[in-house]
Amino acid sequence: MTAWVRIATLVVALATACPSIAQKHPEEHPQKKQQPQHHAGEWLRQHRNLPPEQQRKALENDPQFRNLPPQRQQQLRNQLQRFNSVPPEKQQQMLNRMETWEHLTPEQKQQARQIHDQMQQLPPERRQAVRNAVQALRAMPPEARQREIDSDAYKRQFSPEERNVLSGASKLPLAPAEPSEPPEE
Repeated sequence: MTAWVRIATLVVALATACPSIAQKHPEEHPQKKQQPQHHAGEWLRQHRNLPPEQQRKALENDPQFRNLPPQRQQQLRNQLQRFNSVPPEKQQQMLNRMETWEHLTPEQKQQARQIHDQMQQLPPERRQAVRNAVQALRAMPPEARQREIDSDAYKRQFSPEERNVLSGASKLPLAPAEPSEPPEE
């Protein structure tokens, strides 16, 4: 799975971990219909500078969190712990990607999930090669991405299936590559 798709997957989990995100779906929480909508990651942004124990307490005290089934509550605690286990620059990247994910259409989100599923079908070493290519594509303007995928160099380096994954990923509004973010190995 590409780095951004892998992060997007985690982002979806983290977005649902944030009680403020649940407010975006009034049909799921009719009592919250009048509340303003919040951006993805807002809860994490508001609480990220607190010590982990205070974050956990804030989460535990959130009424929406308390209304969740115990298994889901534990998943959210684990996701918050994972978020806190990465360096601040990775946290910021995750928050930025949450924002990007929030602005995808339902069709684009479905496409991202399909790309993720296709990536999972690739052998691990090929997944990494495709991840690295997505990193390179992220640094390019959108109009140049498909030209690169159709280039002879990419045709030699990637199978038709892999180029199909790259093409699908390149059509999504990819977050720009972080300046200090080297391709994953």
